Amino acid sequence: MSTTSKTLTFDTSTSRANPTPQPMKRLTVPRIRQRKGGEPLVMLTAYTVRMAQLLDPHCDMLLVGDSLAQVIYGLPHTVGVTMEMMALHGAAVVRGSYHAAVIVDMPFGSYEGSPQQAFDNAARLLKETGAAAVKVEGGKVLAPTIEFLTQRGIPVMGHVGLTPQAVNILGGYGVRGKSEEEARSIVEDAVAVAQAGAFSIVIEGVLESIAIEITNKVDCPTIGIGASAQCDGQVLVTDDMLGMFDRVPKFVKRYQDMAGVVSGAVKDYADEVRSRSFPTEDQTYAG
Repeated sequence: MSTTSKTLTFDTSTSRANPTPQPMKRLTVPRIRQRKGGEPLVMLTAYTVRMAQLLDPHCDMLLVGDSLAQVIYGLPHTVGVTMEMMALHGAAVVRGSYHAAVIVDMPFGSYEGSPQQAFDNAARLLKETGAAAVKVEGGKVLAPTIEFLTQRGIPVMGHVGLTPQAVNILGGYGVRGKSEEEARSIVEDAVAVAQAGAFSIVIEGVLESIAIEITNKVDCPTIGIGASAQCDGQVLVTDDMLGMFDRVPKFVKRYQDMAGVVSGAVKDYADEVRSRSFPTEDQTYAG
């Protein structure tokens, strides 16, 4: 009889890019929808593997936002974002997360033409990234497209109010809904998007009363950004809330001054290199 141990041993060492995941069950779209009126949903943007790893234990959803236009690529607005950008960054975030549902923004020009165009591009994003859903901007005019997608197995997050992809029409990023007519239109947009099958709706840059009215009228969770604490959840651009940029919208709370931390660390490194105090003997290989 063999005395060889049948116990298997595993090498637990991992690379920086692929740490051993904690045992978590990823949130699904139906479970997110069930959070309507319950514990607020937490969502932040993510564009890279490492940031996804850091955010994942604390977030219900990670949004691969087309805000990567400004944050990653230094573009003036989101109109220049491509499908290739969203697919590559979406796949990275999915690889770096194990708990949060990952939602990928559909870029400008990838879904407005027709429901079929939207389906083709949304299907590509889900296939190439492994994400749970896509997000589209727009209201009543996009409702037939949202219905077309959801009926064909593609979960959709809506986005009403201030819609950054329409910056050229809106003329800027100001608060929406100041007039009675515009406020009524935004509420109608949200109701149409919800009735079309969206599992949640981002409400951005509107008067608080509008966000509250929408939240009370629709049967899916609302995610506020510059809207109201009474929404069913909140989202911010991660780099804004971490203090990576000097200028941020009024509605952003900075939870840390990461720009200062990075700048200080780089200054210390540069000083040590120039003084030849780095690397030390402990940081070099003996001959």
